[in-house]
Amino acid sequence: MHVLASGSSGLLGRALTELLATGGHRVTRLIRSQPQSDRDELHWDPQRGVLDTQSLEDLDAVVHLAGENIAEGRWTAEKKRRIRDSRVETTRLLAGALAEVARPPKVFVSASAIGYYGHRPNEILREDSRSGSGFLPSVCREWEAAVEPAEQKGIRSVRLRFGMVLSADGGALAKLLGPFRMGAGGTIGRGDQYVSWVALDDAVGAIHHALRTEALAGAVNVVSPQPVTNRRFTKTLGRVLGRPTVAHMPAFAARLAFGQMADELLLCSARVEPAKLLATGYAFDYPELEGALRYFLDRTDGA
Repeated sequence: MHVLASGSSGLLGRALTELLATGGHRVTRLIRSQPQSDRDELHWDPQRGVLDTQSLEDLDAVVHLAGENIAEGRWTAEKKRRIRDSRVETTRLLAGALAEVARPPKVFVSASAIGYYGHRPNEILREDSRSGSGFLPSVCREWEAAVEPAEQKGIRSVRLRFGMVLSADGGALAKLLGPFRMGAGGTIGRGDQYVSWVALDDAVGAIHHALRTEALAGAVNVVSPQPVTNRRFTKTLGRVLGRPTVAHMPAFAARLAFGQMADELLLCSARVEPAKLLATGYAFDYPELEGALRYFLDRTDGA
């Protein structure tokens, strides 16, 4: 299989590229810098709307993972613009280009996020649940709508709504390890908000599953089947690390420190179910939080 991948330098992209290469597949990286002649790379410039459609001929699949990190830096107006444009405009450019290709790929897998659902403390959320209100839900709605040109072309399109991806090599877990190892970890807000998470291996596994499962299309939740509350996440991580978790950040302190991001990320509750993955036979390697944490942290400590 020949796969074109954007966001290949990110946490998910690196792991996916490694998995596909190990499986004997060819991966062409879609990059913003100038390609090197000895590497399988293709240039694009989303800000200028530049992408050569001829270079997209005869691909088997496209995986689009590019996007501004939402958890770094305060959500100023400029930061929010970058968050939106890095998702919506890049997807619109890529999907539009694929719609013009004479021999398009069979499948287009594009990232989205469970931010689509917003703060929903009293619901179990599946792929057919309505979208929520707020900045992240609005971004996710536009992000997913930008895939439509590829769908209208007849390309099987999968919009993967990722939960919090756990890995000791990056993302949210890597940022938590420092404070928790010092005994400064604790709950945020009331602690009863649900955290829908997924181990990196399963996030990548879900992408691979989407590439090869013809019955899978549309929105797909990529989360463990066992979401946990913030309180349980905190206690489990402390237990795995052998550290106390008595610190606590009240909601008002989180809002003072992080602004809007506190309400839409740290205090937001979304109990999400991976209904479509389970229905199409995906078997999670790490469905349970403590097992996932021990796997990543034991591997890190032994490195």
